Parts: sequence; structure tokens; C-alpha cells
Amino acid sequence: MYIPFENMPDESKIWIYQSNRKFSDDEMAEIESDLKAFVENWAAHGTGLEASYLLQYNRFIILAVNQEVQSATGCSIDSSVQFIQQLEQKYDVDLLDKMNVTFKLGEHIAHKPLVEFKKMAKEKAVSANTIVFNNLVNTIGEWHEYWEVPAKESWHSRFF
Repeated sequence: MYIPFENMPDESKIWIYQSNRKFSDDEMAEIESDLKAFVENWAAHGTGLEASYLLQYNRFIILAVNQEVQSATGCSIDSSVQFIQQLEQKYDVDLLDKMNVTFKLGEHIAHKPLVEFKKMAKEKAVSANTIVFNNLVNTIGEWHEYWEVPAKESWHSRFF
């Protein structure tokens, strides 16, 4: 069952998928339609999940489940990954590679393989104050507090 993202409790479990490229506005409209259809039918052991999604910066897909109502199970998580894989194929993007870093360079959002980000840190092209997207957050509450943070406040700090 779809719930608007802003109405989901802070304890809701989230999964963040980052695209290796920015989606066009037309792609965003299609993805939003596909996400809403998926979330409305997302279930765990036949019980509908109280779930939502959010699209950010034409680059991030965030899925959320209120685990207080019904926990996401292995099968329901697998179905969400299959859905994300379908989006990867449909739009020729990479959404599942966790070895990439997305960060802000002024108003621009950059996406680099981890190896390149480390090199940029060594060359001081990015600093400990560079705003990074910490996609390891687990809940909506953590997302509000710790998703867009200076690199020194996330797992990226080890590169500085």
C-alpha cells in the first residue's frame, strides 16, 4: 500500500539506489509511474507492505517500508531488487553498484567510481568538507540526518 514518503515514520527501513547518470525529466515521470505501481503492489508473504518511494536530484531512487506494520522479507526484498534491475535495463543505467560515490561539487552533483573519488581526495580536488551522499543510512530518520553530509562525517572520511 502506497503511503506518501513524508507520512512514513522515521523508523521506516529504506534502500537507496543511485544512478550513474542523471535521469531526464521524461524518464523521471516514467520511473515515478513505475515506482508507484510497484509500491502499491509490494507485499511480504501475501500481506501488502506500507511503503513509499522518493526520487531525489534526478539521480536517486529511495524505497521505504514501515516495518512497524509489516516487515520486508527476503522475498519482498528480492522483488524490489528485481524491479530495480528492470529499471537498469530499461534506462541503461547502473543503480546497484555500491562501489561508486555521488557528491556535490558546488551546485553540480558528480558521480565517480570509488577509485576515482579516492584519487580526487588525494589530489585535493575534493575535501573532508565536500558534501557526499551516504547511501548506507538505514531509516528515514537517518536519511534526514546523515544522507547529505560532509565527507568527514560519513564512511568517506577514511579517504582524507
